[in-house]
Amino acid sequence: MEYLPHGLQLEIPPGCFPLTTDSMVLADFAAAAGEKSYLDLGSGCGQLGLLLCAGNDRCRVTGIELDQNAHRAALQNIRQNRLDPRMESICADLGRVPGLFAPGSFDCCISNPPYFSGGPASQFTSARREDCCTLAELMASAAWALKYGGDFFLVHRPERLGEIIAQGAPHKLEAKALTLVRHREDGPIALVLLKLRKGAKPGLAIRELSLHHPDGSPTKEYQEIYHIRED
Repeated sequence: MEYLPHGLQLEIPPGCFPLTTDSMVLADFAAAAGEKSYLDLGSGCGQLGLLLCAGNDRCRVTGIELDQNAHRAALQNIRQNRLDPRMESICADLGRVPGLFAPGSFDCCISNPPYFSGGPASQFTSARREDCCTLAELMASAAWALKYGGDFFLVHRPERLGEIIAQGAPHKLEAKALTLVRHREDGPIALVLLKLRKGAKPGLAIRELSLHHPDGSPTKEYQEIYHIRED
């Protein structure tokens, strides 16, 4: 059992994708959008939805998840936290988004997608490898679901940043904000947080985020993301 801010609880069954730093920093990155409707592409057990709802009691989150076990866990997490009015999970391939929703149905999309485009099946689970969700499919679904001027927030590996931006361009998804995440201030860039806006003009704002000091102690930003209060 994971305990989230504002008394929410997250249960993740064995075999389902766990709550990770990736989800924590992505939810914090996307929370700035405020009182919006979100479509979570590849929503797992509802991690991102619960984090968003915990931080904003007016947002609404719809999750799309292909794995039936994760989907059932998401439904249980929604019921257990009494979020039925504001959160839902749909068991479906994200490629079916155009058949499930009218174009422009959401203010925002959010995704912690598979990071790896290949590799042996034994090495990466479906949540980590793009067998069921390529970058091209992810961008197409986000672009369909977003209203004009809506934002798509995602977390990914830094080595795939150029590919992500290139895949978004044909769908008029323009990179607008980029955060380079380091686990330690003196370490390499481990993750990228990217906001793409549908129909926006070019112009990219870049910042950096470090989660720990060189001595391993948490930074102020880490404490804010994890809602840790100093004594």
